[in-house]
Amino acid sequence: MKLYKIKKSKIDNKGRGLYASCDIKKGTKIINYIGKIITNREVDESNKFDNKKRIYLFTLNKKYTLDGDFPWNIAGLVNHSCDNNCDYNGKGLKVWISAKRDIKMGEEFTCDYGFGFDRDYKQFPCKCGSKNCCGYIVREESRWRISKKFAMSNKKFNR
Repeated sequence: MKLYKIKKSKIDNKGRGLYASCDIKKGTKIINYIGKIITNREVDESNKFDNKKRIYLFTLNKKYTLDGDFPWNIAGLVNHSCDNNCDYNGKGLKVWISAKRDIKMGEEFTCDYGFGFDRDYKQFPCKCGSKNCCGYIVREESRWRISKKFAMSNKKFNR
């Protein structure tokens, strides 16, 4: 039995998402993130991986990246959330999306995409709508920088 079904996403209003087809326990492997293994050098040199387009890259290690931009990579439909219910887990060159907590039937699967906080972070607005959303797709460990920046800019206006 498949643990997911594909439906219109509540997060990506132009796209689809994966939803739990039954209740799922914390730690359950839900779906394998599949694609073509390429070198990090190929990523750097290819026009395909432009921040103006959707990118389905998963860094595996210092040398290799998984390019999941293929119609048969159903796991690519998992959307980002600042309050994600799934995590990416992997060993070697294999990556799974697993439940970070118990997930109820009908709930959309979400992961933290893990984007770094750099000068381009504003190119990736977040639409997850969670209570702790910082407004951008930035990894959890870096979101405080955006919150701090926002708080500092508000102090200027409140004087």
